[in-house]
Amino acid sequence: MNLNTSIRWIIGVAIFVLLAFLPLLDEPYYLALAISVLTYGVLATSWALFSGPTHYISLATAAFYGLGAYTVGLGIESVPYVVLLILATVFGAALAFLVGWATLRLSGVYFVIFTLGLAEFIRQVITWVQNNFTGSRGVYVLTDITEQHIYWELLALAAVVALFGLWLKRSRLGFSLRVIGGDEVVASHVGIHSARAKILLFTFSGAVAALTGAILAPRLSYIEPSMVFSPDLSFQVVIMALLGGVHRLWGPIVGVIPFTFLWEFIAAVAPTQTVLLLGVSFLVIVYFIPNGIAGLLEKWSHKGGSRE
Repeated sequence: MNLNTSIRWIIGVAIFVLLAFLPLLDEPYYLALAISVLTYGVLATSWALFSGPTHYISLATAAFYGLGAYTVGLGIESVPYVVLLILATVFGAALAFLVGWATLRLSGVYFVIFTLGLAEFIRQVITWVQNNFTGSRGVYVLTDITEQHIYWELLALAAVVALFGLWLKRSRLGFSLRVIGGDEVVASHVGIHSARAKILLFTFSGAVAALTGAILAPRLSYIEPSMVFSPDLSFQVVIMALLGGVHRLWGPIVGVIPFTFLWEFIAAVAPTQTVLLLGVSFLVIVYFIPNGIAGLLEKWSHKGGSRE
């Protein structure tokens, strides 16, 4: 480990330690904003770890998130909370593994279509079950877990995702994924098992999204299918990750922070136009900043260096 790497580690650890003290400031509004940033930061980063190197666009975030939230919602009265978090992670990983096994052997177009419909399919199934067998469309999540606890849990999860991303960058799996993203045919010719590599990372992404939903469930207090399986969440995660840039570990969080504040404003001013604005945001990012803010910063830095 060279000096520059050591300095980066020290800065990273210091940032996480400082962030851990934020709930002690006793500012509910800023704590709520911080929870939103952490939520989308974790989801966008874990999404980018898979979609960045492979170029496979997943729209299944809401499916895993909703699965995790419902795991806690249905079991909170009879199962310990920590056990529910573990179960949500396992369920999310299992679902992602099955989806990946069924679709990641096919072309990226089929994968996108399948993941887009997955959350809606699960939502419809849960709605049908609740309407016909439970008599209610949602479940209450009543606990003594505070927003401070939720913030610390999300911060810990963000640290895990960041560490995994750092490991992935230097691992054989990460190298394999980058080769697959460049040319899947070349990857197969050099002995890389493309399907296995993609499934493994997609499984991690699904597990993280499910655990995030499980952590957020007590904050929602009441959950129903249309809320936690909303396709808006999947598109928001994609847009935030693309805005920041998916080819750098820190890229997604650069997109999450401004977009979270922008979305708070949009939701307050034009709550009925959110879907339209999501579509417009996606088109603007894809056409004008395809490599995200991280790509623009790197481009400008290279220009500055060449002038010198």
